[in-house]
Amino acid sequence: MTNINTNFKEAISLEIFSVISKASKLLAIDSYVIGGFVRDFFLKRGTAKDIDIVAVGSGIELAEKVASLLPNKPKVQVFKTYGTAMLRYKDVEIEFVGARKESYSEESRNPEVSEGSLADDQNRRDFTINALALSLNELTFGDLLDPFNGVEDLVNKNIKTPLNPDITYSDDPLRMMRAIRFASQLNFTIESNSLSAIAKNSSRLKIITRERIIDELNKIMLSVKPSIGFLHLEETGLLSQILPELIDLKGVEEVEGQKHKDNFYHTLEVVDNISENTEDVWLRWAALLHDIGKAPTKKFSKKVGWTFHSHEFVGAKMVFKLFKRLKMPMNNKMKFVQKMVLLSSRPIVLATDVTDAAVRRLVFDAGDDINSLMTLCEADITTKNPKKFKRYHQNFELVRDKIKEVEERDRVRNFQPPVSGEEIMKAFNLKPCKEIGQIKEAIKEAILDGKIPNEHQASYDFMIEKGQQLGL
Repeated sequence: MTNINTNFKEAISLEIFSVISKASKLLAIDSYVIGGFVRDFFLKRGTAKDIDIVAVGSGIELAEKVASLLPNKPKVQVFKTYGTAMLRYKDVEIEFVGARKESYSEESRNPEVSEGSLADDQNRRDFTINALALSLNELTFGDLLDPFNGVEDLVNKNIKTPLNPDITYSDDPLRMMRAIRFASQLNFTIESNSLSAIAKNSSRLKIITRERIIDELNKIMLSVKPSIGFLHLEETGLLSQILPELIDLKGVEEVEGQKHKDNFYHTLEVVDNISENTEDVWLRWAALLHDIGKAPTKKFSKKVGWTFHSHEFVGAKMVFKLFKRLKMPMNNKMKFVQKMVLLSSRPIVLATDVTDAAVRRLVFDAGDDINSLMTLCEADITTKNPKKFKRYHQNFELVRDKIKEVEERDRVRNFQPPVSGEEIMKAFNLKPCKEIGQIKEAIKEAILDGKIPNEHQASYDFMIEKGQQLGL
């Protein structure tokens, strides 16, 4: 047992740990801080937002005693089914649980639990780095209990299970996602036995709810380098169960000496690229899915080689089905990803011929998401040729400059017609009819094509002309 008493006392929320220690003494039970707080304390990962306390006894009683000793007497939320309790102190959520043993059935990741010792509780932890415990007891305050050499694994950047990995991952298959998530978040290596066990038990993922899977996937997506996690998901067989659309992008075909790039690995590069410039998880999702329409649209033409015609349109439709299947939010988040996928090639085509009309239409279609779209397109540059890389980025700078210029002059973002339907009805003495919509559409098209400025008088004059053409 290693004593790190001085460092521990300098950790965050010393006051709360002292109160827990006092409450433990009053109840004559042992208590320890365990799991993520201890791991992140050693990794110096900043201020914790949640702390797990394990009591060798009733975690609920300990929580209530701690609350009674705190000056603000915080409310204790009790979850009797799980034998846990939670209170909030300042900006930190503190969860209390009694030390326990667990046993699992094949059909569920929810274990049967019984009271146990600290050792039992550490045995049930998913990884050695999460089994670290620090004593909150008066005589041993700050002592580290590390039965599985978790500190050594932190130093060596290893993800290992405390016990047999085959049993650990089979018992609770969500741990497979968590292992990969930690490897991605921390840039750690999953030790070979664990990686093999994940591949062996990958089919067990089917008993995990889609919501829990997506929660872990989003955390992988928000890693500094998400490709680390996605490559592990692919090699272990998990990705094919979650996102088969990405697996379909794998591989390179060759016909008559002509090849196309491997769109799976290209996609992971794009996700890593965009992650350097945004923490928006939905824009990262757009990067992950921007090419999913390429697998079903891939064709070979003797004249032009490999083509992926309309892959953006097909991909946007696939986004809807994918979000629905995975029980992801079917709201504006999904619509945003769809829009990014649908428009993902437009700035690329535009970069070769930056016309005012094309820029106006792009800004009109992208609206307030134009900057996100440009960020996605710039991330899509994965060429390893330095000259091409520089030229492509310079082209996109020209597009950004043109967008700014057109925006300031033509104001087409979130376009509102300069002439209202009421004005059209009054000018031609009309009741509601299809011609009103035709005139409004003609005005919009004339502005986007640059035939008239986005101004009321010019639009009104155009309206009169168009009405006369329609015989009004």
